[in-house]
Amino acid sequence: MTHNAKRRCAEDTMQETELKLELSRSGAGSLLKKNPFGASPTILQQRSIYFDTPGRDLSKRGLSLRIRKSGNERIQTVKASNDAAAGSFAREEWERPVADDIPVLDDPQIRGLLAEAGPRLAPLFEVHVKRHRWNVTDSGATVEVALDLGKVVAADREAPVCEIELEKKVGSPKALFALARKVDLITPAHLGVLSKAERGYRLLDSAPGAVKSAATPLSSEMSAATAFARIAAACLRQFRLNETALGWSHDAEALHQARVSLRRLRSLFSICKSLFDDSRFDHLREEFKWLTSELGDARNIDVMIDRASSEALSSRLQDARDDAYVAVEASLSSVRARSLMIDAIEWISIRDWRTQSDEQSLSDFASSVFDKFWKKVAKGGNNLIDADDETRHKVRIAAKKLRYAAEFFEPLYNSKAEVKRHRRFIEAMKSLQDQLGNLNDIATAPDLLAALELSDVAGAKDLFSAEEKSKLLDDAAEAHDTFVNTRRFWR
Repeated sequence: MTHNAKRRCAEDTMQETELKLELSRSGAGSLLKKNPFGASPTILQQRSIYFDTPGRDLSKRGLSLRIRKSGNERIQTVKASNDAAAGSFAREEWERPVADDIPVLDDPQIRGLLAEAGPRLAPLFEVHVKRHRWNVTDSGATVEVALDLGKVVAADREAPVCEIELEKKVGSPKALFALARKVDLITPAHLGVLSKAERGYRLLDSAPGAVKSAATPLSSEMSAATAFARIAAACLRQFRLNETALGWSHDAEALHQARVSLRRLRSLFSICKSLFDDSRFDHLREEFKWLTSELGDARNIDVMIDRASSEALSSRLQDARDDAYVAVEASLSSVRARSLMIDAIEWISIRDWRTQSDEQSLSDFASSVFDKFWKKVAKGGNNLIDADDETRHKVRIAAKKLRYAAEFFEPLYNSKAEVKRHRRFIEAMKSLQDQLGNLNDIATAPDLLAALELSDVAGAKDLFSAEEKSKLLDDAAEAHDTFVNTRRFWR
């Protein structure tokens, strides 16, 4: 067996086995009433105490430590989380019975994981839930279903918990997603991305808002398929966190970051398309294109509000913004959007779409992606000043894909010199993207204003003035020259 084949087999053993879905309280009631799981549930009252140091050393290292009381039994669990997880995930964990609510750290593995944290551990928050549990067997697969209703309590603050976890015990992981779709037919079920530990830590801090992308852990020994799956899951996680924030308020930055997460995911699909030998790829790509477009009008209006020069235009745009955000809410809560999340995480997790292309080393794969899009940006932007809007738009899209690729694969370039070159490259890319983005805003403003019937409002023409466009063209040409002359970090 070749090294790459062995690597692929090893990665296959780590496929995700758990899926989390978020429900409304009334939706959970409907699910309990209809009970599609074939038997009465076992009901348990559970109280979990989560521990960490005052400086949250465990959380910073991706660890959680809890003691859960269920009936007369107490179980201590240490988990090492996978930060890239989105709804469906696998992670290492260590369990042992304990006598009381004091952590026991005498196991060598646990002692090593927790390092010097032991003496400083203290309770930070608690989770109280009523758990309804079923074991569902169908077509050779057994899935444990757990519906948790309760709350997270941290000091004088608390937040509700209403979620269902599906864990594969035996058989194909496809059984998880079949059950998820059955649940969603009864009540709206949204992909869950927060562990109970994360909910507790969030409750200790100020109200979370927009969530930006973060680097996904990668290594050069990893296959391209595994890298794709991890990055894609991280994009979905970013999307769902921002979608949740949008449910609390019409926050412009949360909407922007939700859209960024989808654009990053679509770019990932594009740059990794050689990995896919599966008809579902095109379907998912089109669905994500649809979902991204559903957020487009609201985002474009937000941009125009920031640039509006008259009170009359700003007021009319605010009214249009309210309508656009209502449309966004309707799209995000639709059956189509919820189904897309379940379909996507199933496709990403099970990974039965791979071709032989992922036998290539991840570093070589990344370099080929960089070379391809660098040439597109360098050649396409040679004459930005005289090019038409459509040509500049194509350069902007290629630049966006190149920057996202550079961010996706950043962990592969970790020497001191590579880190420095990577930072300079990203700075040059960001400057070019900003200028091309501003030019695109000017190019699209007339059509959007016309669609909103605002073309004749005072200040409307200021959003796409010829004078501003001329300056932006000069700035874009200068940014492109800087980009071309910036050393490529992967070479």
